[in-house]
Amino acid sequence: MWLFLLALTVSLGFLWIYEHFLQRYRFWAKLEVPYPVPSFPVGNVGDTLKPTIHFAYIILRLYRELKHHGDYVGIYFFRDPVLLVLSPEFARTVLVKDFNCFVDRGVYSNERDDPLSANLFFMEGTRWRQLRAKLTPTFTSGKLKAMFHTIVDVGTRLDQYLADRCTGTVRLDMKELLARFMTDVIGSCAFGIECNSLENPNSQFRVMGKRMINLPKLKALKVFFAMMFRRPARALGVRFNDKDVSDFFFTVVRDTIRYREVNGIRRNDFMQLLIDMMKKESNEADEGLTFEEIAAQAFVFFFAGFETSATTMACALHLLAKHPETQAKGRQCVRDVLSKHNGQLSYDAIMQMEYVEWIINETLRLYPPVATLHRITTQPYRLPNGKLLPQGVGVIVPNLAFQHDPDHFPEPFAFRPERFESKPSFSYLPFGEGPRICIGMRFGLLQTRLGLAMLLQHYRFGVPTGEANQRLKIDPINLIHGPAGEVWLEVERIS
Repeated sequence: MWLFLLALTVSLGFLWIYEHFLQRYRFWAKLEVPYPVPSFPVGNVGDTLKPTIHFAYIILRLYRELKHHGDYVGIYFFRDPVLLVLSPEFARTVLVKDFNCFVDRGVYSNERDDPLSANLFFMEGTRWRQLRAKLTPTFTSGKLKAMFHTIVDVGTRLDQYLADRCTGTVRLDMKELLARFMTDVIGSCAFGIECNSLENPNSQFRVMGKRMINLPKLKALKVFFAMMFRRPARALGVRFNDKDVSDFFFTVVRDTIRYREVNGIRRNDFMQLLIDMMKKESNEADEGLTFEEIAAQAFVFFFAGFETSATTMACALHLLAKHPETQAKGRQCVRDVLSKHNGQLSYDAIMQMEYVEWIINETLRLYPPVATLHRITTQPYRLPNGKLLPQGVGVIVPNLAFQHDPDHFPEPFAFRPERFESKPSFSYLPFGEGPRICIGMRFGLLQTRLGLAMLLQHYRFGVPTGEANQRLKIDPINLIHGPAGEVWLEVERIS
């Protein structure tokens, strides 16, 4: 008898869930928005359960199938409706024109259990606006110039590291090497700490960087479902960062602040700018930063800064290795500019290397580290068809899909930096756009341009034998859209 009751209970529960999903799947029909027929229980994103495909390519497939509908279309993430943007013009509307209706990213965070998630990338609403206003002045041209020589110092160590090893043509995993280089850059600029990851690949900062980016499959699935069910996930205490990673960064920030205060030390780095904004211990209602806020911003600066720039540089060198004529143009650009600056890698010289900038832009078009932009309606929004989209609905701008669309970029898989002689607008969105554009964009481009210029000046890169026609395989699990495994290149010192 009890088996019958159990079976009946399970069946009734399943029927209730099935009916609930069917009700949810009527959402877009009621708003008269075109949509593909969803499948129970995965909606239109069943491929997310496959460990062999990156999320951006699931969205790319939907974009290609549905772009004929016009500016937007409705899709379902399991049970939840999501508005998929299909045109650069409507992307401009979401990201800029009607930004006040799409302020938040809608990503999962849990400040109570995971204080480092209270950072600018995850924050929402008024708190995001206030923090953005505080941090924006830290990325002015003057502040970047002050940090420039710190980056050059790390770049010089990279050059020496390669020079010691390139007695002839050597085969190196440039993805790993550049990740270590960028770890040292960010460690120095964000924390004022010599990480020494170039010489010691097992340094604590490098180990923690790998932990943040390369999620185990089970944790990646947990984070994905936390994104889908944010309130239950917060109630269950689901964390984005493991506790030991969080403890490491809090300790580093606390020790850095204490050391500078005790010894009266000031540095031209991101950490000093944050310390200067720290809330004073007084009864005055100032607008400084708390210690927890400083730690969270330093964390996201490290998290977002080292991997995205390292990935971009590795992809750029891979593309240049496959296109030696373009590589030669980039090298000539570096040498021509340096000849006008007495051979010195100054801030102004780097900013004048236009062709190097085009190489980076074209690399970001083909391999954007952030391949989909996410927003959520923060107030009801009236769609162009007159229907009201309620608050709390997710929105995706498929920037990878735009950037690989031949309607926007002819021969989209050809590597042609010259196409950026005139920069496109909202069909090219590697950093987002509008008020929520990546705040560290200028710093990221600066360190990438400097690193690429230093490498092109002294080294020639080639593709290992038999790999000339191979495209980079994309890691399906990594949060960043980037290469899976190593990026092996042949490296030769030329001057």
